[in-house]
Amino acid sequence: MNDYLFALKLFARVARRGNFSAAGREFNLPQPSVSRIISSLEQEVGVVLLNRTTRAVNLTDAGVEFLERIEPILLALDEAAQAVRGSGELRGTLRLGLPSSFALRAVVPLLPDFLSEHPKLKVEFILDDMRQNLIADGVDVSVRFGQLIDSSTVVRKLGETPKVIVASPAYLKKYGTPKVPTDLSSHRTIFGPQTSGQAWSFRKEDQAVSVRIEGAIVAAFNEVGTASSVAGLGIHCLSEAGCYKELKDGSLIRLLPDWDMGSIEVNALFTSGRASKPSAKAFFEYLKSQLGQFGIR
Repeated sequence: MNDYLFALKLFARVARRGNFSAAGREFNLPQPSVSRIISSLEQEVGVVLLNRTTRAVNLTDAGVEFLERIEPILLALDEAAQAVRGSGELRGTLRLGLPSSFALRAVVPLLPDFLSEHPKLKVEFILDDMRQNLIADGVDVSVRFGQLIDSSTVVRKLGETPKVIVASPAYLKKYGTPKVPTDLSSHRTIFGPQTSGQAWSFRKEDQAVSVRIEGAIVAAFNEVGTASSVAGLGIHCLSEAGCYKELKDGSLIRLLPDWDMGSIEVNALFTSGRASKPSAKAFFEYLKSQLGQFGIR
């Protein structure tokens, strides 16, 4: 690879990772070599691109502008190489920013078929149940559930997953099955990351009911909430995608199925320029075509 082009790619990764060593590991380079290459690049362009401290590496104003200009070019070069190969073969690294539960429940089971079609593609997981910093983490595709607050990303809808309330057979045998939403006020309940709050709302034809809930267990992570409901600790409100496997195998039972609780949007997010990256586009299309089997439609 041309030394200057390599230096640009290395600079982009250092800028996104905020660390010489982390970027170096991606290119199998020691930290001193990374620092030397970036210094040479700065001499070449005639401006300081990075501020170095003992704790972090940050972009200068010139570095921000330089990165914004070169990243679309680097992505375009990757796409051009992909096009002229003409084989549909994807290469390089695809960085996925995902909630841990979604990664375990949907993405990992789907990867074998996807990677069998693209054996030279490397996948890197960046798991965070809160909100990833797409730019700093260099994420190619992020998947998020619920309301979006980002204004600087490309958003493409993957589908929706309905909210459901569920309980284990053991819990229902011990405490009984609620017949109407107001019955829930006398039950033990579990709050999850997508359903926190003091009331659960239901709708059926022209009826609307809101039930005040006192959560016996509050789970910040989906897997903890789902495991708690399977263990019989209470009635849980979550997305169907968060308990799809348990509903199929009978370890959880959906309650009040005639009452609608609304749906949660599932979206793919791309930082500027990443939506055109061949591997990101291919993964998005593949994921969208397969998510129906996991309760996302």
